[in-house]
Amino acid sequence: MSATSPAPEHTARELPAEPIDAVVIGGGAAGLNGALMLARSRRSVVVIDSGTPRNAPAEGVHGLLGHDGVPPSELLERGRAEVRGYGGSVRTGEVIKAAPADPSADGDPRFTVTLADGTTLHARRLLVATGLRDVLPDIPGLAEHWGHSVVHCPYCHGWEVRDEPIGVIATGPASVHQALLFRQLTDDLVYFTRGTTLDDDTRARFAARGIRVVDDAVDQVVAEDDGGIAGVRLADGQLVARRVLSVATTMLARTDGLEDLGLPMQDLPLGMGRHVVTGMAGTTEVPGVWVAGNATEASAQVGASAAAGAMAGAHINADLVTADTTAALAQTPR
Repeated sequence: MSATSPAPEHTARELPAEPIDAVVIGGGAAGLNGALMLARSRRSVVVIDSGTPRNAPAEGVHGLLGHDGVPPSELLERGRAEVRGYGGSVRTGEVIKAAPADPSADGDPRFTVTLADGTTLHARRLLVATGLRDVLPDIPGLAEHWGHSVVHCPYCHGWEVRDEPIGVIATGPASVHQALLFRQLTDDLVYFTRGTTLDDDTRARFAARGIRVVDDAVDQVVAEDDGGIAGVRLADGQLVARRVLSVATTMLARTDGLEDLGLPMQDLPLGMGRHVVTGMAGTTEVPGVWVAGNATEASAQVGASAAAGAMAGAHINADLVTADTTAALAQTPR
């Protein structure tokens, strides 16, 4: 499935008066649910949606109660409609720069958000929900099947590939855990080490579970005539027949254009990638900026990302309530 196409872009006339209470950068589950909470709290909110969700290649969202199997594009379209129904704005665009601006006279944070089309928005608070980018190992033929015959999450895709001949393409220590999870779904599992370390204890555990280990170098992923995969070609020319491959990607938080915010970043364990460090409800070290979804929690599925967005949205509203009350008090004659 191609990338989701967001609804038609709002014009500048449809944007709320500035400064906007909250600009949400990212129109996936986390961003939209955060915007929904803010809009329902009668906050002016604008969502900037680049239209490139992480799960765009997937046929359906799974493990989401009440919406299991819904196409990602349909779920997001419902979310956009709900945000707009409460007066929020969803705008198609790409943020090229988000940066702190001079605070208000009473010290309330301010930010400028610049879009690729030249539009500049002024906001009191930011919710960063940009998600992450999956980096696949550089194996010829692998990327072409991403999201279909090549998967990464047993909870997102496992049921759909049950009982198939599955191969795990190792990328590091996390792949061992991934292999044991996928073994729950099939009796026919091959683990391709690709030069990664596999100690004797792990090999014994794999053997006990009937997981075959292949230490030979992987040369390429071979396509099948039906559009799927036929298997993995090794450096010696042998083809190991597989219908599904699982690979642990390197997960990198999307932070392009956000450098001036100075968000705290940290490497994920086991070389799994890099994320934004957050506290309770998505708070960050940067006053006025919250982060929710895969940009901070790489393993979060759609439901968890939406919940994190809702929590961040509620927290932002509470912070704004405090700021509004402080400002009103300062203007009250005594």
